[in-house]
Amino acid sequence: MAWRDIYYTVHDGLRLHARDYGNRNSPLLPVVCLAGLTRNSRDFHDLAVALAPERRVLALDYRGRGLSDYADDWRTYTPQVELSDTLALMSLAGIEDAAIIGTSRGGIVAMLMAAARPSAMKAVVLNDIGPEIASQGLLRIRGYLEHAPVPADWNDATDILRKINHGFDNLTNAEWRAYARRVFRDVRGKPRSDHDPQLKRTFITYADVVYDRIPTLWPQFAALSHLPTLIVRGQNSDLLSPEIIEKMRIVHPAMQTITVADRGHAPFLNEPNAIEAITALLRSADPAQLLS
Repeated sequence: MAWRDIYYTVHDGLRLHARDYGNRNSPLLPVVCLAGLTRNSRDFHDLAVALAPERRVLALDYRGRGLSDYADDWRTYTPQVELSDTLALMSLAGIEDAAIIGTSRGGIVAMLMAAARPSAMKAVVLNDIGPEIASQGLLRIRGYLEHAPVPADWNDATDILRKINHGFDNLTNAEWRAYARRVFRDVRGKPRSDHDPQLKRTFITYADVVYDRIPTLWPQFAALSHLPTLIVRGQNSDLLSPEIIEKMRIVHPAMQTITVADRGHAPFLNEPNAIEAITALLRSADPAQLLS
């Protein structure tokens, strides 16, 4: 098996799960991977396998996702609580500081960590997310949360993903099937949602978008300005626009950016240029005495 399963209990009694890849005793900077709103640790498998020969990689299932417990109180499904759960995992794993790779919601958690616990971070990758979010993408995600159909079988699950994911037109059938296996869980041979449906109660409303009441995270993003930072954007993303990236560059001039061709929100991070850029960023943040 490519990973070890970690289960741990957090402050309110929930039992959470994470995948643990690579050498626990590696002197290189460990990596903590944080998924999107409804996603889970499986999203990072290909990237983790690519990085694991050099370093340790943890990929978390937030509360209410993947193999982690669902919360009795849906109001705990917040980035702030997910940050607390992430820090608890790092403490359990004996990781004092790490590179944080955050996709979408995971990038929001990473920015909160930079402000609340800056000593825990040595580098960061924000995958198709910034301190400001384009309204078009938020509306699309809201629509999916409210109206996601229940797939009849795995072929239907694949077809659903084709319809709701903008900007992934060049994926092969095999890649769409692999995507479906990351998104849905297998329940007696049938694909089923792999997140607590109560998550939709925590998301922004249509009125929030229409009346421009969406909070931004510019102060939290500014807390990354002293760190090696990589911004990954899908070429066809409807959540992170080129205009937002240019505003981010004013705050953090040293940040690096790459665009992943033929991807919407969000790149899978198994694309060759994404793996290459992430590997280079991590090596730049490794302890200097190991590079001589």
